[in-house]
Amino acid sequence: FFFTGKGKPEASGFQKWAWEASSGTCSSPYARYEDPDFLRDKWVAVDLSYWIVQNETAIKTYVLNPHLRLTFFRTINLFSKFGAFPVFVADGTPSPLKSQARMARFFRCSGIDAARRPVAEEGASVERNGAFLKCVRECIELIELFGMPVLQANGEAEALCAQLNREGHVDACITADSDAFLFGAQCVIKSIKPNSKEPFECYRMSDIEVGLGLKREHLIAISLLVGNDHDLSGVQGIGIDNALQFVQSFGEEEILDKLREIGSGNTPFPQGGPKVVASPILLADDSSLKSRPAHCSVCGHPGSKRAHSKSSCVDCHPSGGDGCMKKPNGFRCNCTCCDREREARQLKRHENWYTKVCEKIAREQNFPNDEIMEMYLCNDNGKITADGGSCISWQHPETDMLVDLLVFRQHWEPSYVRQRLLPMLSTIYLREMAQQREKSLLNGQYEFDSIQRTKIRYGHEAYVVKWRKGGTLIGSGRNLNLIDDKEQDKIVENVDESFDGSDRWEETGVHVDNEGQFVLTDEHMKLVRAAFPDEVSIFLLEKELKESKRKRSRSGGAGNKSRNLQSRGVQLSITEFYRSSKVQVTEGAFHSETQDKEIMCTSTSPLPKSVRRHLLFK
Repeated sequence: FFFTGKGKPEASGFQKWAWEASSGTCSSPYARYEDPDFLRDKWVAVDLSYWIVQNETAIKTYVLNPHLRLTFFRTINLFSKFGAFPVFVADGTPSPLKSQARMARFFRCSGIDAARRPVAEEGASVERNGAFLKCVRECIELIELFGMPVLQANGEAEALCAQLNREGHVDACITADSDAFLFGAQCVIKSIKPNSKEPFECYRMSDIEVGLGLKREHLIAISLLVGNDHDLSGVQGIGIDNALQFVQSFGEEEILDKLREIGSGNTPFPQGGPKVVASPILLADDSSLKSRPAHCSVCGHPGSKRAHSKSSCVDCHPSGGDGCMKKPNGFRCNCTCCDREREARQLKRHENWYTKVCEKIAREQNFPNDEIMEMYLCNDNGKITADGGSCISWQHPETDMLVDLLVFRQHWEPSYVRQRLLPMLSTIYLREMAQQREKSLLNGQYEFDSIQRTKIRYGHEAYVVKWRKGGTLIGSGRNLNLIDDKEQDKIVENVDESFDGSDRWEETGVHVDNEGQFVLTDEHMKLVRAAFPDEVSIFLLEKELKESKRKRSRSGGAGNKSRNLQSRGVQLSITEFYRSSKVQVTEGAFHSETQDKEIMCTSTSPLPKSVRRHLLFK
């Protein structure tokens, strides 16, 4: 019903099942497909390690520091385009069990013989490699300069993300690791594609509970049986189908305790008996199975063949008749005795299956692992509060320091960095204007001028806002110095060659007209309406007037049509040409015929060159 882990060369049994269900191979996938406005004004926890791993594996060609580049663009998109408030969570020190499983997975995929594989010491924790930790530190430095909160998990980042979601600190988690549900997440978003019309996948624990009848403890039990990130093998001989059927036999409160009992050698049945329950008649009188009456070999109904030959079969001829009818292929008698016999056989098969599963669990050493269960059920996965207050807060981005960092790390032009930062700065400005309504400048430098037009890109509708330069940058001697599109494309090609730019969202530009030079940004309609309601009303009124004027112009006569064609420099047909000449002569009563001819023959005339030459030498 959901998805696999983050960037692992070999997923555990639990994650394989989750991935198959997510891809549609299961009969009822449980993904909701949400539009971009789903995240607007919501707090979301982001698994930073998943982002970094995805960045490294998604880009096939060389890109300078891809983790910094994609983290930069994704953070801006998540904040400005989707309107979310991200809370980034970084991995802490992995547990010893996770380190052992990671080593086992690596050597298994490398093809090294089992006898030659090194074994991790009991209780030893293996840190991640230095290159990955360096990427994490650089991304945290970048995110903190954005003014975004960054939390450090004690162990797994998805564990703290799930705790934030479960306790109501955030509305959703962004991660591709299905273990988030084992840690108690309620809403998980698999991935977000900013430059796509496709909605993103969202999974809710409530949908899984309704569809499969599985709660958090059930999922933990399944992961223990089929394997997880901390125990790859699970129980030998138990697949996902048997594990799913087994855990559904117990309630949420008793499933983990029953696993402990079975692991210790006991074979307890679920409360109320096995899942397949016999009828009350069968449980009350089992001796009735031994006194099963004879059945006719011709029709299959109760009674012998000789008895049916003497008197008609009541089941074959209810209204009376001779003999009996031949039974069809696959016939099943529905008498009480046959129903009891079938129920007894089904119950016996289920009991045998249940006993075999319990025997396989009992043969497994140290099952279930209490350390794994306590880790999944832990409610303290990281520091959320400090000095009596929350660690989750958003600050204004440090623009100058961001520019210096990206110029140093990515070799970008300062003007390019400032231009890419403008959507985030404008989003912060509009949110502040919607709350305070105090007249101020965007980044201390630009003021709101007007709405140029509406824009639809990748299915997302937005206002194109014009910003006029109104002052100098407060607290800094630098200006934005935005560059035009041609220079920007040249910089991108020189900096990161062959990069597909899937996480880039073109939202800024420079517009020059008779009134001066403006900066353009794409802004969400509701946000602009909340910040500048009067300006939006003026824009909508002007737009309505333009549309009505355009409709009236379309309904004009043939004379208007010919004049429109001439104004566009379109060559007229011979009929339209003579018709337009008559209109010009009629309307030009103040000009003589010679003056009209001279005007029509000049180079500024809207008539084609061949027509002017014909009139000139006529």
